[in-house]
Amino acid sequence: MISLPQPNDLTSLVLRTDFTDDTAWEAVKAALRTSEGEDSATFVSDPKYMGVSLHELVDADNAASYEDRLTYLFLADATTMTDVERPLLALDLADEPGRTFRVPPRWYADVSTNLTIANMDFAEFANTMDRSDTYRGFDRD
Repeated sequence: MISLPQPNDLTSLVLRTDFTDDTAWEAVKAALRTSEGEDSATFVSDPKYMGVSLHELVDADNAASYEDRLTYLFLADATTMTDVERPLLALDLADEPGRTFRVPPRWYADVSTNLTIANMDFAEFANTMDRSDTYRGFDRD
């Protein structure tokens, strides 16, 4: 069974699961960096996570000790690498394990920050998805 890496303090885990395009991965990382050049993500690019299923990630989190469990993470999967918008897949690991939604880099910081400090929960974002299962902010028309 795989184990999940821990994100750095006050960042979210962004786990790469697709290794077909290194240039796309670099573009994803660049898009998630703040304007000050700081990372709001702990980027993990390890081939042992290539093609890992959502079920495997949920199981890995459940197998972790209580203090090492995550409540959510973001995946840079095949869709992230091929879609021009580069949407990450957000994965709930706590309240509704396995629930997902997409989040383009434009809204990543809002989602990541609020989940990291437990200001909002996963469902609050997931419940506002559009028809493509993508979160695009609360103030969309």
